[in-house]
Amino acid sequence: MDARTIARVHSLGRVALGAGLVVAPGLVAGTWVGAPADRPGGQVIAVAMGARDVGLGLGMFHAAGRPRGVRPWLRAAILADAADLVATVRARDDLPPFAVPLVAGMAAGSVALGAWLHTALD
Repeated sequence: MDARTIARVHSLGRVALGAGLVVAPGLVAGTWVGAPADRPGGQVIAVAMGARDVGLGLGMFHAAGRPRGVRPWLRAAILADAADLVATVRARDDLPPFAVPLVAGMAAGSVALGAWLHTALD
């Protein structure tokens, strides 16, 4: 699989996760933050983050299908994923125990993949 195809598959994963946060914020975000995701305040943040990921994923998918222009989308996604990683590690004592390695691993993996794609594309 070439880098452009990997970028498109990665972007679809981002769209799927984001859509899950928008459609079922309590369920999807609950895995990450626990009980706060069941309350309206926690769901506001989950839905907003989900919409962010849908937008980033769709933009990256579209740009990855073109000869140039995917790098700005990759940088934005790397920034978002790095923020998710830092926020998770900083709040680790208040999160469900299984959430920290799960979310940190996903976020760190996405940062690493995004960085590699950034060098491989455009």
